[in-house]
Amino acid sequence: MKKTSFAEDVCFKMQALVVALLILVTSTAGAQEASLEAQIRERSAAVEKQLIAWRRDIHQHPELGDQERRTSRLVAEHLKRLGVDVQTGVGRTGVVGILKGAKPGPVVGLRADMDALPVTEPEGLPFASKATAVYHGKEVSVMHACGHDAHTAMLMATAEILAGMKEQLPGTVMFIFQPAEEGSSVVMPGEGKSWGAKLMLEEGLFKNVKPDAVFAVHVMPGPSGEISWRTGATTASGDMLQISVHGRQGHGGMPWNTIDPIVTSAQVLTGLQTVVSRRANLALSPAVVTIGAIKGGTGPNVIPDRVDMSGTIRAYDESVREQVGQDVKLSAENIAESAGAKAEVSVIPIYATTINDAALAAKMEPIIRKAADGKVAVARLIGASEDFSYLAQEAPGLYLFLGVTPEDQDPLKVAPNHSPHFFVDERALVVGTRTMALMTAAFLTGQVMDVAK
Repeated sequence: MKKTSFAEDVCFKMQALVVALLILVTSTAGAQEASLEAQIRERSAAVEKQLIAWRRDIHQHPELGDQERRTSRLVAEHLKRLGVDVQTGVGRTGVVGILKGAKPGPVVGLRADMDALPVTEPEGLPFASKATAVYHGKEVSVMHACGHDAHTAMLMATAEILAGMKEQLPGTVMFIFQPAEEGSSVVMPGEGKSWGAKLMLEEGLFKNVKPDAVFAVHVMPGPSGEISWRTGATTASGDMLQISVHGRQGHGGMPWNTIDPIVTSAQVLTGLQTVVSRRANLALSPAVVTIGAIKGGTGPNVIPDRVDMSGTIRAYDESVREQVGQDVKLSAENIAESAGAKAEVSVIPIYATTINDAALAAKMEPIIRKAADGKVAVARLIGASEDFSYLAQEAPGLYLFLGVTPEDQDPLKVAPNHSPHFFVDERALVVGTRTMALMTAAFLTGQVMDVAK
């Protein structure tokens, strides 16, 4: 039998020690992960009743974009009670909270939008909105018809969970309560003024503390408690379209003495349908051109001198977005010219495409599956646009959808977001809170590797 040398014996023992340490580290990390998950589940369950109460309170007191003063106060007071550093008035009415863990580490941003819509809510819910507000000079009814009440409440609950665990967490959490995702009620597009996420960034949102990753959860029709997402382009770019057709006014009984902007506008509207069907490269990206408002004329026997149309352009690829905008302008101007009229066309960029970071999504997938108890799906393209896109341009972003359709209803048949009949199954909200908290803890504790590497 061959005897081993002293050096060989030392080498063998060192190798055994390394293996033992690796086993110990792995088991310790696994135990830490299990412990954090158990705590987050327990804390999520404990805060669920308050989460629903917050959501109902915010739902009953909705506020339009850049008017979210009551909601901001509610959020700021809650964060201060948790010991979170709070900054208010960011982007007009936004609130930012900074929670520092026990030691240095990564930074995670969590975003919730707070604003409601100029929609009249029907009676039925005991906490239905009866609120009114001024929207660009006009008094309107206000409703949380897109679920931002749920988003705000879920992030308030997430803050409570993570603040209670800060001694176990390294790094920093940035809670971003954003105003005016649906647009400002006091600033018009095209005036050169920003709102929402873009304004918050312009005012230095990420100047002193910049996230290594930023997350958001949005409620949508879908099986209650299901989390869905996709990589790459996730929400569409959104551009505002304004077209003014100028003719020559005259008597409705003598149209030969006029240049009729109403008939010309109808021809323009019809012609715009071919921009997508025949000009847009749909192999690269879906595209939508919608005219949502037409205004012109004062009486049945008067041909007016002008008709105004407004609408939206949506796409998921920047080259398609630019081409559609150019083709809309070319089509409208040339059709109007052929009728002896003139079309003035403005395409105003509103929101960029939201891009979900593929590496971040891949690393977060097992965490999300745990949070949703395996109830996950690949999200479909939906045509909506989001200013979370601006945050995701500054840091790797992941934008998730949370299904809130009751189990006895078909998600494909229920009222969609922005409908006065949009309904949120509140039993799903704890899943959204748990998901945000678990993703944050996993990222901060190193269970997810640095996505920038």
